[in-house]
Amino acid sequence: MKYKVYIVEDDLSISSLLQEYIIKYGFDVKVVKNFDEIITGFNDYNPDLVLLDVNLPKFDGFYWCRKIRQQSKVPIIFISARDSGMDQVMALECGADDYIIKPFYFDVIIAKIKSHIRRAFGDYAPRLEERIVELDKLKFYPERLELEFNNDSVIITKREGILLECLMKKYPRVVSRDFLLEKIWDDIEFVEENTLSVNISRIRKRLQSLGVEDAIETIRGAGYRFNKTW
Repeated sequence: MKYKVYIVEDDLSISSLLQEYIIKYGFDVKVVKNFDEIITGFNDYNPDLVLLDVNLPKFDGFYWCRKIRQQSKVPIIFISARDSGMDQVMALECGADDYIIKPFYFDVIIAKIKSHIRRAFGDYAPRLEERIVELDKLKFYPERLELEFNNDSVIITKREGILLECLMKKYPRVVSRDFLLEKIWDDIEFVEENTLSVNISRIRKRLQSLGVEDAIETIRGAGYRFNKTW
């Protein structure tokens, strides 16, 4: 299994060098290119660790650190030329796990990544029982965003997982559109009504790929209901 590192750095020369160096040590790496979609990219990639700069377009790294912390406990390491004690304090108070000042040694970056990965997922990680949402043979593992049915499985996105978990937990009740929209709301972007419909459609396709047909029923004027159709 390759651990995944998500790099949020607007200096392309630095992010490219980081990506090249980290990959050499057996990690999978994704570099943010569109700084309007940092959270969307985070949810789609589902990384195990984040390297985050402070000075970024539009919103700074402290803002994005708080946004990530609202939905994930993955290790976050700041890398920044800002070397004041207050910046480091702010980073930690926003939820970061570490702070590295530029210029840095790449070997230090690798050592920090390995250390935090080890603490979060390896020998030093707390042995917690994995959470499972299930309806008979259908099982959803929120921590790894994996949907399983009859020994077949498929990986879904974070947003799809949030919606699916709501529907499965509320079974057999109807879940309103307003409730589901609130669950996937991100205050940095307007979530249109169509966003919900698109994600529900994608979940249906994921279920169909596992052989589960017509599991999500549209209740006109009310919302959606999950049905056991197997």
